[in-house]
Amino acid sequence: MKYDRQVDTALTELAELFQQRYGHAPTLLSRAPGRLEILGNHTDYNDGTVLSVAIDRAARIAAAPNPEAKDGMLCRLYDIKGRSTREFRLDDLDNRRRGDWANYIKGLVVEFNLQGFKVPAFDAMVTGDVPLSAGMSSSAALEMCMGLILDRLSDARLTWLELAKIGQGCENNYVGAHTGLLDQISSLKGKAGQLIYSDFRSFEVQNVPMPAGTVFVVANSMVKHNLTNEYNERREACEEAARILGVKALRDVTPEQLEERKADLPEVVYRRAKHVVGEIARVAAGQAALANGDLDRFGQLMTESHESSRHNFENSCPEIDTLVEIGRTLPGFLGARISGGGFGGISVHLVKTESAQAYCEQLGAFYQKRSGICSRPMILSAADGAAIWEN
Repeated sequence: MKYDRQVDTALTELAELFQQRYGHAPTLLSRAPGRLEILGNHTDYNDGTVLSVAIDRAARIAAAPNPEAKDGMLCRLYDIKGRSTREFRLDDLDNRRRGDWANYIKGLVVEFNLQGFKVPAFDAMVTGDVPLSAGMSSSAALEMCMGLILDRLSDARLTWLELAKIGQGCENNYVGAHTGLLDQISSLKGKAGQLIYSDFRSFEVQNVPMPAGTVFVVANSMVKHNLTNEYNERREACEEAARILGVKALRDVTPEQLEERKADLPEVVYRRAKHVVGEIARVAAGQAALANGDLDRFGQLMTESHESSRHNFENSCPEIDTLVEIGRTLPGFLGARISGGGFGGISVHLVKTESAQAYCEQLGAFYQKRSGICSRPMILSAADGAAIWEN
């Protein structure tokens, strides 16, 4: 569809900056949100279920074919926030640099190629307001934003699930993080005012209304994380547990069955499995609580999830624990937990709407007093999923 300038003024500004830099107008504009994981930590790659939400923070990209690529091979990138330029050739995609943001775009091109789609040389300008390395999945927002662009440029016309899997392939095969599909699906399937229920075995996705009278407050611990090694180790432990238990994935194990087989598992493997199996059960309980309008129960499940992250999965950190502990003392608190892969990043708090602003202020002040770290908690809204426009 043609771009409506009232849709997103940030995209309008991006298009103007693109014209100034490259000397030609972008033909495509895209936007893809970050996400919060509300219940279902590390369950996606275990064929489990998750409740997540797309947020009103997003990656944005303006792009067009590169008219100066004489041999049709040169791609040019510019990141506005980082003020960094990258160039790469479509016939030389093996020269990845560890930790480089351009890997996410190059990896997407590789995945499109593997699916038999030819990506032409292009210019792209990237910006966004999803905090980096903070558990809101800035990487998947970038992948889905650029994935929509490459889908049009290559005339692939993928389904949303195919595009999500392209993004996962980029993470797994090019970036080197063995992630599941949660982040990509959440970015694509968000809806304003709604949570996202995802089943990672059937790939059933439903939107579920946000709990009435509540908002999510997000507090950044300011501890940066690089998930690759820790994430891969946790995934390997889950796969080992499934192998020993004789099931396809931990989705096939109930909490009762896990306890019956506890003696068969190494201690660390048991605790990793206990977290995942418990999380899948908490997602089901969370759905029931939402259906019954039981906010106290839903918030309790979030806090129980965090305790499991601390003790069983060990993917929290002292700073996140402090934020959750402080939250439990504040008016309006319903529940809180780490959100995302972990090892730093953010805590997400379910808070009564009328208390949210004061909650943010107090949480930030008490956190700085206890940790010496300045964090500015924010209220985030549930937003629509990724979209693309012709300019």
